[in-house]
Amino acid sequence: MDIGLVSCTKSKREQAAKPADLYMPSTFFQKAREYVEANHDRWYVLSAKHHLLDPAGPPIEPYDDTLSGAPVARKREWAETVYGQLEDEGLLDEGNRLVFHAGRNYYSELIPLLDDTPVDIETPTDGLQFGESLAWYNEHL
Repeated sequence: MDIGLVSCTKSKREQAAKPADLYMPSTFFQKAREYVEANHDRWYVLSAKHHLLDPAGPPIEPYDDTLSGAPVARKREWAETVYGQLEDEGLLDEGNRLVFHAGRNYYSELIPLLDDTPVDIETPTDGLQFGESLAWYNEHL
C-alpha cells in the first residue's frame, strides 16, 4: 500500500477545519493533496503541532507552529511520536511504502527510525527548492 505523508503549511484557513482542508490556502498543499489523492492508497498530514493527522479527521483550530528551524531535539521528539502513530495505524507493515511530500524538517529525524521497519521510503522532491517542488507536482499531475 502506498501512503502519502504531506507536511502542514504556514498558510491555513482562519477557522477550524478538518485536516484535509485546513491547509488549502497553501499552493504547495493543494498540489501535494491533489497528487496523493490520485497516486496513493491513503494519505496523512504531518503536523508540527498535532503530529500525524487523518485528513478526514475531526476539525482542528488554525495554529502557528513549524518544525522549520526547530532544534534537533524537538524534531527527534516529534519524529518519535509520529513513528508511534504510524505503528498504531498499521502503516509500518511489510509491503507498505511511505512517500514524503514534505520538507526535510518533517522527515530528517523520522527516516532513521524507519530503517528497522520493512516499509519502503520515498522522498520524491528531496533537495528541490519550493518552485521546483511545485513544478514537480505540475509535471506529475
